[in-house]
Amino acid sequence: MTTTDWTDTTDTEAANIVIARRIFREGFGQGNLSVCDELFAADVVEHQRGNPSGVDGVKAIITTLRGWFPDFRLDVEDIVAREDMVWCRSRAIGTNEGGFMGLPPNGGTIDITVYDSVRIRDGRVVEHWGVPDQLGAALQLGLIPLPK
Repeated sequence: MTTTDWTDTTDTEAANIVIARRIFREGFGQGNLSVCDELFAADVVEHQRGNPSGVDGVKAIITTLRGWFPDFRLDVEDIVAREDMVWCRSRAIGTNEGGFMGLPPNGGTIDITVYDSVRIRDGRVVEHWGVPDQLGAALQLGLIPLPK
């Protein structure tokens, strides 16, 4: 079995981690859309099901999430970089005050796990893969009844 020593992070890898953290904190957590223009390539490719590509797609996702959950935030719990890739495990936390998936708001809260991977070139995200626990969010908001 091969193990990887993650303690030898390069300067570029450390800079890429800073970029990812800024996106989570400033973009998603604070709703600062200007960070998208600064840190995403205009033609960023989005691999997460249902999300549009391009920097305007990223802005639309942030706007939608913050519309559903005005206090939305992503708390980074683990983050690792290797070469041009950054992998992150976060907690997405928010209160449903603006509806969700076409349903009226119910004031419920979510606290779910999200996995994100980004490819960064020349200081900008060029690809994103994301896996939020959408089932967990639906269950926590009472949108799907638990079996008895």
